[in-house]
Amino acid sequence: MGESTGRTLRPRSGPPESADAMSDWLAHAQRAIEQARREWADTGVALLPLGRRFDAARLPAQLILATVGMCDPLEVTERLHRFLNGPVLFDGRLMGGTFYALMRPSPGQPWKHQAAAPRLSTGTYLGVPKIGRTKPPGTHWVAPPRFPGDLCEPATVEALIGFGLRITQEAEQ
Repeated sequence: MGESTGRTLRPRSGPPESADAMSDWLAHAQRAIEQARREWADTGVALLPLGRRFDAARLPAQLILATVGMCDPLEVTERLHRFLNGPVLFDGRLMGGTFYALMRPSPGQPWKHQAAAPRLSTGTYLGVPKIGRTKPPGTHWVAPPRFPGDLCEPATVEALIGFGLRITQEAEQ
């Protein structure tokens, strides 16, 4: 499983990893890594296959906003980063927007919330912004990766989704 994540724990203090190192790690999700680099250079977003280096959970914006209890973009970003402790991107093109938490692949592990917040994996592609793209317009990082292999833990993402679903169900009653 070392190939899939390359995750190593690093202290939060100290110099951040280089953008090039993180970009290279992400680009290796593609078999033709130059394709990802070209797409980042041309459009700022590369279409990367899921399931090899990372999976993603598709998190509807209304679920995340209910979960973190606020709408201010900076506060949402800070809370998501704290809760998930890994990279999250935002795509605002559809239905109020969608967050994507990048997670380590867990083949064969059941996903509790497939209907509300599907886990995307093998056979799916995700538009991943270049490192440093942290503001709209377009797809951007709300919590960029901090080092190569930095990913959210699936159990943590599931817990966040479960909490958000409980909050939204209580609000509807």
